[in-house]
Amino acid sequence: MNQKKSLESLLNQLEEKGIKENKILLELERAFLKADPTTFIDHQREERCGYPEVIYGLHKNAQRILSAAEEILKLKSQVLISRIDESKAELILKHYPKAFYSPEAQVLFIGEFEQKFQSKLLIISAGTSDESVVKEAYYCAKAFGINPQLIQDLGVAGLHRLLTYQKEISEADCIIIAAGMEGALPSVIGGLTTAPIIAIPTSVGYGANMDGVTTAMAMLSSCASGLSVVNIDNGFGAAYAALRMIKTFEK
Repeated sequence: MNQKKSLESLLNQLEEKGIKENKILLELERAFLKADPTTFIDHQREERCGYPEVIYGLHKNAQRILSAAEEILKLKSQVLISRIDESKAELILKHYPKAFYSPEAQVLFIGEFEQKFQSKLLIISAGTSDESVVKEAYYCAKAFGINPQLIQDLGVAGLHRLLTYQKEISEADCIIIAAGMEGALPSVIGGLTTAPIIAIPTSVGYGANMDGVTTAMAMLSSCASGLSVVNIDNGFGAAYAALRMIKTFEK
């Protein structure tokens, strides 16, 4: 049977179940055709990867972000936008006043934060200078349906502070750790727990830190076996990695 006959057969079967052809064609159009000349939303991202397409706001203007969000909301009940500054967020919030926005994390979320997973995700920062990165990871994880716990300022310059949170570390199912400077904290915690660790090198530090490159190299060279390392300052990527792990845990 050729592709045309296969499609006709499928349409007939769906129509027999009460699903009209015009509705099917509309869904196919939304799935495979561009909404406008510059934006091509991937409506099947959730089915393949576990979460709908996320809008990266950094190099887009506010109107383009809004258009993409509106297109996603035609089929989905929520939209997550990362790296969106306050000036761009202003336009989105004007159209969606109930949306959540964090200026620190530069995360905007249209929809309801709803816990879908029971696994314990712990998010730790080495210093308060890493706050924007861990807050990005935190709010993205919440948008993904995870209920994370955030602990800040546990860097190795004051290693005794970790002792206060031994219980939380030992009970976590997955841990995200953001650190700048020499990036030592993930290695330290990696020696204290069996939980998978996702390390985020941050661009916090003086000259030889090289905007996080030194930190990233140190984390990739960790003596603590099995650390996963995402890109510099990539809180979103760390949260998405945790989502993939947690979805696998809870299958």
